[in-house]
Amino acid sequence: MESSKKYRWHKIADNITDISFSAEGLAQVDVAGKTVCIAYKNDRLHACTQKCPHAGGTMADGFIDALGNIVCPLHRYKFNLDTGRNISGEGYFLKTFPVEIREDGVFVGFAENNLFGWLK
Repeated sequence: MESSKKYRWHKIADNITDISFSAEGLAQVDVAGKTVCIAYKNDRLHACTQKCPHAGGTMADGFIDALGNIVCPLHRYKFNLDTGRNISGEGYFLKTFPVEIREDGVFVGFAENNLFGWLK
């Protein structure tokens, strides 16, 4: 069912090299009135909310562990970058967003609000 979601795509950079990643492979970008964390690991880009759902730590200030999970800098809660699932057992969920690298730039997708989609 995930594939049936419709996304509104927003350009975050002309090229991946235009994103200012930290030594940990994380960056914070503002796009479409939101601030998101962009992660770069093993030649893949991921995007997630900027704040940890547990205590609001800034995810871009954390790091990516050896297994490719993003780790919150405050309490070391770990989240799978593909699914957003908390893998350290506390039960939290980190919202993730799809990222696409295209010829004309790097884009992040936000799900369209389909609450009243049946009216269209």
